[in-house]
Amino acid sequence: MRVLGIEGTAWAASAACFDTETGEIAIETDAYQPESGGINPREAAEHMAGAIPTVVETVLDEYGQPDVVAFSRGPGLGPCLRIVASGARALAGTLDVPLVGVNHMVAHLEIGRHFSGFDSPVCLNASGANAHVLGFHRGRYRVLGETMDTGVGNALDKFTRHLGWSHPGGPKVEEAAREGEYVDLPYVVKGMDFSFSGITSAAKEAVDSGAEIEDVCFSLQEHVFAMLTEVTERALSLTGSDELVLGGGVGQNARLRGMLAQMCEARGAEFFAPEARFLRDNAGMIAVLGARMAEAGDTLAIAESRVNPDFRPDQVPVTWDAGRAVSRFDDTSESVVGAEAVVEIGTERVRKRRVEKSYRHPRLDARLGRERTVAEARLTSEARRHGVPTPLVQEVDLRAGTISFERVGDRELRDALTPDRVRNVGRHLARLHEAGIVHGDPTPRNVMVGEDRTYLIDFGLGYHSKSVEDHAMDLHVFSGTLSGLAEDPDACREALEAGYRSIGSEESLAQLREIDRRGRYR
Repeated sequence: MRVLGIEGTAWAASAACFDTETGEIAIETDAYQPESGGINPREAAEHMAGAIPTVVETVLDEYGQPDVVAFSRGPGLGPCLRIVASGARALAGTLDVPLVGVNHMVAHLEIGRHFSGFDSPVCLNASGANAHVLGFHRGRYRVLGETMDTGVGNALDKFTRHLGWSHPGGPKVEEAAREGEYVDLPYVVKGMDFSFSGITSAAKEAVDSGAEIEDVCFSLQEHVFAMLTEVTERALSLTGSDELVLGGGVGQNARLRGMLAQMCEARGAEFFAPEARFLRDNAGMIAVLGARMAEAGDTLAIAESRVNPDFRPDQVPVTWDAGRAVSRFDDTSESVVGAEAVVEIGTERVRKRRVEKSYRHPRLDARLGRERTVAEARLTSEARRHGVPTPLVQEVDLRAGTISFERVGDRELRDALTPDRVRNVGRHLARLHEAGIVHGDPTPRNVMVGEDRTYLIDFGLGYHSKSVEDHAMDLHVFSGTLSGLAEDPDACREALEAGYRSIGSEESLAQLREIDRRGRYR
């Protein structure tokens, strides 16, 4: 079977032919390059209108009539998507072949699976307008973590536009960083999510205050990519997966790939990054996923082929591979490797030792280790004083980065998710917030359960705040993980909100819904 793929979500007018028998993938791309600033939607659409017919014709002339036409249905810029869809519809109708609408972000993941041979990997998508971590659960790819403001590529572009550099900014930051040295910048990880707006502003201010551009570029990469790598490791730890694929144009950055490879090697996980032409936006990935969908009978009637600029990855039923499942850790071990620490479990005592992260710059790693060890010791004890079930802190050694706690519970909530237990978590978070404490990383791996009690643990990302936004972020982090772990995530989310409502502020729940609407897939 030969599949013609057509891509045009933003800047890349691209066509490709994928031959399922030979495995050959031929790609023809005509990229839009703005004269200054970022992507202008009107100019991008004008480029797409002229370039799509040309790249499609080039591929057809070389490889002949396809058996299937697949196109990028979203997410992306609406005007660009509509041009691509119109061309795909016309071609499929004229040739009388099936039409397949592909989710652009799922295609980034699936091209990694295609070449790696992985079964059920976690995927980090790092592109211009996106940054999120996906994992497979219950027949769909679930968003385990994402940016809460701007995409990672856009964050780099905003910084370079401030310097007067042309688009795209990422490669120019990478080049300048080779001559730079470390300076401190903000580091914002909120459980499974991250934020880039603050670090972008700080980088601009640093340059304006006289810092060397090369130093700021170096440190911008070190901080931003470490944030992505940390959350990705957290997703591996949460799901138990030992496979990671990288997608998106920012994945061409050698420093990001190096960090991810180091992290996976330390965890004993496998890492795969496709070659550059499959990382940036391209029609090859559309054709490959289109072939799998067509083989599963997942095709579209012309009337059903409307584009969706906000097409979420978790809106896509994985019809082509619905039977697989994510692996899980063997939780009978006396030593558990988390995302940030090794936990040695004794009969009555648990000793947590923070592990140096080789992928992070030593100064950044030391700073985070010190800050998080202090926060965990203080906030665990403070939460306990406010009536939240937590383990008793027995010993703290800042030099060694260790904390010893009493042992509580007999398993993680991840392995015993029920609405009743989740309702208890809602109550505990409400009590925390009433006391002005934000947990920072409330995932089912950071909740222990016993016969009759549910305990919150691991306050290393916690802090003090009375902000409704910060309280809602706690709820958002926990709620988001339910999609990737719970058998009935809707019932668990209802229980979380009910438990929180019984003690906490309705305002925080209202803000939770506002945060949920911010998810970026364009």
